[in-house]
Amino acid sequence: MLLDLITSRRVVFVGGKGGGGKTSIAAALALGRARAGARVLLVSTDPAHSLGHLWDRPVGDEPVRLADPGDLASGAASGAAGHVDGLEIDPERTVEQHLSAVAGTMRRLLPERMHAPAARHLDLARQAPGTHESAVLERIAEAVELGEEAYDLVVFDTAPSGHTLRLLALPEQLTTWTETLLANRDRSERFGAAVRGLGGGEETDRDAELRRILVRRRNRFSRLREVVTDPARTGFVVVLTAELLPIAETMEMYEKLTGLGVDVAALVANRRSPADAGELLARRRGQEDEHLARLRQQIPDVPLLDVPLLPGDLVGTKALTALTDQLAPSPS
Repeated sequence: MLLDLITSRRVVFVGGKGGGGKTSIAAALALGRARAGARVLLVSTDPAHSLGHLWDRPVGDEPVRLADPGDLASGAASGAAGHVDGLEIDPERTVEQHLSAVAGTMRRLLPERMHAPAARHLDLARQAPGTHESAVLERIAEAVELGEEAYDLVVFDTAPSGHTLRLLALPEQLTTWTETLLANRDRSERFGAAVRGLGGGEETDRDAELRRILVRRRNRFSRLREVVTDPARTGFVVVLTAELLPIAETMEMYEKLTGLGVDVAALVANRRSPADAGELLARRRGQEDEHLARLRQQIPDVPLLDVPLLPGDLVGTKALTALTDQLAPSPS
């Protein structure tokens, strides 16, 4: 079953095409593991957050309790009281915090005459391509680190496919970029040492602080890359609906994820039509079966789980518990 597939993982990303039910499946996975006694952090990286609506309670940019042992039918089953905490990463707040930290660093490291140009540069950077992604990636890295310290599992409810793939490619890119900066700093420091030997100025304190910042940033992204590409610790669950375009996007996403070194733990065909509820739905079910047969043929080695279309609105712990129960059958 799907919950068994993620039991040994410390990090699970849930992604796929928009509108496929990523948030509900991510929440159900978190709830299922918490019912088995795990401490779970559920994180939304999607700018169009819906965790708060799904759990019917406020969720913000810092962890809040979504489900405690009293909400869980089997919270003591493993001998430990599980719970689910949730947070929704706020891209705007994250960017502001990120740029504020950078501005403080610049003021410490740059001479006063450079403060005004640096501030103008940061104002431009606020809307520059990649600023939001790198800031959100910092929060993802923080969440992974927090998970290692205080939780048994971190579940990421991600943005639609393309945005998530760009984010997962960033740790390697930013690590390489930071390595290049460090190499340039090394060359600059060797040149500066030679100049100082000839009686030039001295910038050792600034150089040392800048190097510490770069090394810390390199190590954070390198660590994140290591965790994300370790199949023993991290898995990706792709959620889809059994329709032509989502199936095609799922196959493309699978190729890109495996190309990035990310292990695809399972595919979830969500909101499957019933076969015994009238001719229209039976015909739709048959068409869905054809689409999924093609998906199985293209990706034969990844477990594929059907989740049926459920009645009612999926809101609150009770409804999520009903969905969680659907993740128990063995994948086909």
